[in-house]
Amino acid sequence: MVDSSLRRSSQETSSPYMIEIKNLTKWYGAIHAVKDINFHVHRGEVVGFLGPNGAGKSTTMKIITGYMAPSEGEVRVAGYDVFENPLEVKRHIGYLPETPPLYADMYVRDYLSFAAKLKGVVGSSVCSKVDLALEKAGLEDVQKRLIQNLSKGYKQRVGLAQALVSEPELLILDEPTVGLDPKQVAEIRHLIQRLKGHHTIVLSTHILPEVQATCERIVIINKGQIVAEDSLEKLQERVHGARHFLLRVRRPSEGFVSQLNSVAGVERVESLGSSYELVTDGSGECPSLVAQVAIASGGGLLELRAMDLDLEQIFLKLTSQGGER
Repeated sequence: MVDSSLRRSSQETSSPYMIEIKNLTKWYGAIHAVKDINFHVHRGEVVGFLGPNGAGKSTTMKIITGYMAPSEGEVRVAGYDVFENPLEVKRHIGYLPETPPLYADMYVRDYLSFAAKLKGVVGSSVCSKVDLALEKAGLEDVQKRLIQNLSKGYKQRVGLAQALVSEPELLILDEPTVGLDPKQVAEIRHLIQRLKGHHTIVLSTHILPEVQATCERIVIINKGQIVAEDSLEKLQERVHGARHFLLRVRRPSEGFVSQLNSVAGVERVESLGSSYELVTDGSGECPSLVAQVAIASGGGLLELRAMDLDLEQIFLKLTSQGGER
């Protein structure tokens, strides 16, 4: 029998995307949970999937994993339709739900061997894949311990190891650090960073710094609709509109604000003592022109930096009432 992880086909390799979602819609009776959404995830990409409670995030993830059928639309994983080829899709996915599917009365290694066999790994490959999952998740030292005796952080690692044990191309991680203390959160975050480049990863979490630290692209869903899909830098530009800069000088000169206002691209200057907040039109030459004026004034340039919105501010703006599409 051929190890399922080695199976490949022309259908799979023909797709440039790991996930393709087209016109996906889901109704729960009269409730429109997901409303005609479209997005894709490239192979090898790390994507953060964000949304407030009730936004349709968990419903979308359940449909991607084949746990739930859509009302309308199409979902493909590695080129396979989730509902026409559900078993083939599942061979490509490692899924860590918010509550890991652990058997507390099993030893860590035995549980991972069991999970590997459930996922179609056979023969001598089971041992080698379990060894690799243990190493990736940092579980070598506890592999002979009962799961029920592990800390919550280590239980989360075991859950991640079961998602990894079949060496899936796609990892879907739903709130992987929920309920962990700051040290455990840092450990799981470091582990996810180590997996980058080896797997396509979709990370769903409410801990926004986690997304900011690990994800290359962000998809934000609100009220069943995609409201943003881009890199953090592009989202900052989109939400912020004009670029804001902070300028600090040692000795502000008389008329310095007027000089700044005369710089091409500067739209507004707010004085904050020896600091100034500048709103610009986003043109590339504007910061260097501002620096030249600050130096020529003899005020002593101390700092000039962009004041970008963080992910929390972007998230709140896009998911608030009347947030932009």
